[in-house]
Amino acid sequence: MKLKSSQTLGEFIIDKQADFKYSSGELSRLLGAIRLASKVVNQQVNKAGLVDIIGAIGNQNIQGEEQQKLDVFANDMFIGALKNREVVCGIASEENEDFISIKSKDDAHNSKYVVLIDPLDGSSNIDVNVNVGTIFSIYRRISEDGPVTLEDFLQPGNKQVAAGYIVYGSSTMLVYTTGNGVNGFTLDPALGVFYLSHPNIKIPEDGKIYSVNEGNYLKFPQGIKNYIKYCQEEKENRPYTSRYIGSLVSDFHRNLLKGGIYIYPSYSQAPKGKLRLLYECNPMAFLAEQAGGSASDGFTRILDLNPVELHERTPFVCGSKKMVEKVEKFMKDAQEQ
Repeated sequence: MKLKSSQTLGEFIIDKQADFKYSSGELSRLLGAIRLASKVVNQQVNKAGLVDIIGAIGNQNIQGEEQQKLDVFANDMFIGALKNREVVCGIASEENEDFISIKSKDDAHNSKYVVLIDPLDGSSNIDVNVNVGTIFSIYRRISEDGPVTLEDFLQPGNKQVAAGYIVYGSSTMLVYTTGNGVNGFTLDPALGVFYLSHPNIKIPEDGKIYSVNEGNYLKFPQGIKNYIKYCQEEKENRPYTSRYIGSLVSDFHRNLLKGGIYIYPSYSQAPKGKLRLLYECNPMAFLAEQAGGSASDGFTRILDLNPVELHERTPFVCGSKKMVEKVEKFMKDAQEQ
């Protein structure tokens, strides 16, 4: 069967290097390291159930969540790949309490970039063969030469130079942006090569899918409750379809391609929301906006939030532009009542 495109991810990165204002080849090598690690993680995900790689490891991460064996494996793979390429001066992972400062072999700290990563989003679903993914976010450091500082990581999302995710599913896809649109690449498992399969992805301006854990409905803010009722009404083009996988990468990926909205609001047990601003919300918001969509905490653009903690959480509303605007209106109206 003929491939949709013969252009590989590596070729595409090189071709588009001129679109990136800081182009020096370093970002290309960084994305290459992520590509390499994703292929190794993909192999392990596909062997889940055959080898001893699924299940809990017996520890908790900094979030207080039980670590899965694949969490630890993916974390080690991505950190190792980024360290070995000597293309970053710092890494922050959702799995680690603090950031990692990285020296090059000559004992210098002269790399320009820091990476924030969620190595295996949705890992609690791996035991039941549900899609999982990896999310990454890349910034230029703002500190002077020397070891990275916390401030290098605590930048608003509008300062990202690149972001993306890998979804490990019926096919494995890498989707990323450097601020010049969004492109998706599908892994050919026989050759171990990512090929351009989804050029210039655009999320529909409106959609008919809403993705939210309705089991927490009674604990949601009134504005979110009102929006869910709106989605369920038999009026005009509604009711909408409810689709919720419980893996951010999977839910976001579907809505990106088909049109829809993903909602993870605050609720009584998580008054600041549950998703991490730096590891999950900022990169997904960057991708959404580059594809023509929108992302908000219900009132404020996600990319304009100023983080104050490495593992800060925030409510998250992301997807088709008109749907996000409708949620913001419901939130504002409920607040004024």
